[in-house]
Amino acid sequence: MGFTIGGIRGTDKPRTGSRRRARASDRTTVAEYTGLWGWTAVPGARALDGACSCGSAACAAPGAHPLDFAPEVPAGATLDEVTDAWAQFPGASVLLPVGRAFDAIEVAETAGRRALVRLERMGLPLGPVTVTPDGRAQFFVAPGAATELPQLLYRMGWDDAALDLHGLGPGDHITAPPSDRGGLGPVRWLRPPDLDSATHPPEARLLLGTLAYVAHRSPA
Repeated sequence: MGFTIGGIRGTDKPRTGSRRRARASDRTTVAEYTGLWGWTAVPGARALDGACSCGSAACAAPGAHPLDFAPEVPAGATLDEVTDAWAQFPGASVLLPVGRAFDAIEVAETAGRRALVRLERMGLPLGPVTVTPDGRAQFFVAPGAATELPQLLYRMGWDDAALDLHGLGPGDHITAPPSDRGGLGPVRWLRPPDLDSATHPPEARLLLGTLAYVAHRSPA
């Protein structure tokens, strides 16, 4: 079955030699992620009228996963390189692979907003934070956090608590602002990246105690 991205239909793979024009805003955003922040970007599917643009009727994550046939745009890619790559997939959402430049700790949006205020007041180092249209806050932290999370929670005494707190690591992807996620609306920055936080996100242990405490105290 073919796929549809941004209202344009195609086959299950991009046509050889195709040079469809990507929107200027799309390629500029991707080039910022790759060239300025040093992140790899991946063309992602979109949700269209309740169906996923990947073309699979049984898609488990409509509009919220990478296009399997689309190559990654590597960290360091220039605007020209991004334009050439993204022209093959006009209208694709922008996804960021987790587990390379950063991992992420995900909590409910309400808890994330409260925790961010506390963390800023405490003067702790912070990385970028996104908020998704389905009510999740994602804190960027140093790679390796997802693997270490159970042990870190154990050491802090939160291992037996029913926390709405999860680690995202290798194999996961997050939808990058301002791309739409699952047809629900755009992902937004709760705390945008800067040169320091993008390239050197904080260690998870510095944020985890506050995130766990606020997640525990926040209503489900």
